Amino acid sequence: AGKKVGLLDVDLCGPSIPRMFNVHQQDIHQCSEGWLPVFVDKEQKLALMSIGFLVENEQDAIIWRGPKKTAMIKQFLKDVVWRDLDYLIIDTPPGTTDEHISAIENLKAYNPDGAILVTTPQAVSVGDVKREITFCRKTHIPVIGLIENMSGFVCPNCTECTNVFSKGGGQALAKEYHVPFLGCIPLDPELSKSCDEGKDFVEHYEGSPTLQAIQKVVDRLVKIDRDLP
Repeated sequence: AGKKVGLLDVDLCGPSIPRMFNVHQQDIHQCSEGWLPVFVDKEQKLALMSIGFLVENEQDAIIWRGPKKTAMIKQFLKDVVWRDLDYLIIDTPPGTTDEHISAIENLKAYNPDGAILVTTPQAVSVGDVKREITFCRKTHIPVIGLIENMSGFVCPNCTECTNVFSKGGGQALAKEYHVPFLGCIPLDPELSKSCDEGKDFVEHYEGSPTLQAIQKVVDRLVKIDRDLP
């Protein structure tokens, strides 16, 4: 709580961050120093930047090749006036794409703390994240930890969690590759609905099992950050 966070959406072909925070109709403004990010809160603790703020119609397809993506990500990192941040979180698309390569190349000068990887319990997703771990190691990006998403289904009526998919894939993967396991986040219809509607899940569902699970992940991340050199 109280930290200043920047959230950079580099999923250039599928930007979703603006809608999830219900700021998709806001515009980016220019100042003498560069682009000003969009702030979600009055205290200006959470700043967002996404290509979703730059397109006229959010439904328009963005069909860009690698060089144009690279130039855009470079501009996001160098020309956005982030001010003094405690954390800059970069949200990437799945896989190992041009976006990942461009972000890593442009971040090397800043000595990033590392990558947080997210998998679902199923073997197909675990296989994809194995390749992402390999990618991180080849590009010398530390893996801070791994999260298992959609780990069980939370009933909206009784809040009981049921394993509709296989379970434990993320934890087993973390053990296999010797990376910290940060925790499990269940599949919760209310969380999905909040993202679709741009509602503050923390405010509306305080005390829910899903929010408690998310808080545990955050607490572990903060502890790891304190222990970093």
